[in-house]
Amino acid sequence: MKITLNSNQEIVNTIKEGLKRTGGYCPCRLVRTEDFKCMCKEFKEQIADPEFEGYCHCLLYYKHK
Repeated sequence: MKITLNSNQEIVNTIKEGLKRTGGYCPCRLVRTEDFKCMCKEFKEQIADPEFEGYCHCLLYYKHK
């Protein structure tokens, strides 16, 4: 398993700025709960699946098989 940042630096910069504004919570979500603290619960559950390959909800991280 390998997790990398999105190769699009503009997306990475935008999401990182959003994370700074929100105190580490996913800037794509309206609700601020621990489930949406980066790296969010949803993506952690996805990466636990050995068959999953893809981006997290906000497109910051990519999990390779």
